[in-house]
Amino acid sequence: MDSSAHPHRVAILVYDGVKLLDVADPAEVFAEANRCGADYRIALLSPTGADVASSIGIGLSVDGDAESEPAPDTFLVAGGDVYPRTAVAQDLVDATHTLATRAARVGSICTGAFILAAAGLLDGKRATTHWKVAHQLAARHPTTHVEPDSIYVRDGTTYTSAGVSAGIDLALALVEEDHGPDVTRDVARHLVVYLQRAGGQSQFSAPLQGPPPRTPALRRVVDLVTADPAGNHSLTGLAEHLNVSARHLTRLFRTELSTTPARYVELIRFDMAKALLDQGHNATQAASLAGFPSYESLRRVFVRELSMSPTAFQRRFGTAHRADAE
Repeated sequence: MDSSAHPHRVAILVYDGVKLLDVADPAEVFAEANRCGADYRIALLSPTGADVASSIGIGLSVDGDAESEPAPDTFLVAGGDVYPRTAVAQDLVDATHTLATRAARVGSICTGAFILAAAGLLDGKRATTHWKVAHQLAARHPTTHVEPDSIYVRDGTTYTSAGVSAGIDLALALVEEDHGPDVTRDVARHLVVYLQRAGGQSQFSAPLQGPPPRTPALRRVVDLVTADPAGNHSLTGLAEHLNVSARHLTRLFRTELSTTPARYVELIRFDMAKALLDQGHNATQAASLAGFPSYESLRRVFVRELSMSPTAFQRRFGTAHRADAE
């Protein structure tokens, strides 16, 4: 895109309770891109044009409402804790729809995906949101194909991103689309962020996340494996423990959890290994305590799920302090 042709208007929709980082992170990327030769003009809008208070109480002065904004080149909806806890307010839905119909491309940060979805803008599309509420987005909007591990998702001219800081990843992708990789690399370097993060959201997710299975037999499986991860949890062993046939147990897993018993046991062990690494155990200890037959088997699961080794995971999340020698 030739930035000299006309300024690229970025409209960000905000509201009471919006997360400040959901607004500031992408805005800073676009502002930094301007220092590298781009020409983004950022406007904060609210449904009524009134100023709003962020989730931490800091006020945001807005530039107008949805009706007064000329057609934006990029329209982003910021997220906030208020959604998905409650239904999206109608004035927010209306403002989103108004701006989206004028915009060349539309995106959301974190739980802003719930607002896009409420306006019907994610029907039949691939999307993501914060890993903790991805299942709620999928349940509330069954025609949306939710990808809970993605940092951001592009479907045509619609973009959605994961939790909070993923707004930086999305904004960098948009800058690269507009101005190419060289400018984007400079922006990332100036902001001291990755141009492209390794792995997906699951590297940040809490261990043993998600609601327990509804079926009592499956809940007993979870309790059994968690209590003794190194035990015999083969399909035959689990079926015998529950006094059901292997075929029936496999059917329960497929019906309720869309997976196999072996795969589910492995993921429980994987979540437990992440928790052990967080607690300071080394990778070999975590593999043994979580029930993996070897470090190598644990490493294969980490690479498959997170695109990094257990050691790399521990280095990245084990401490915020740098060693003096680094």
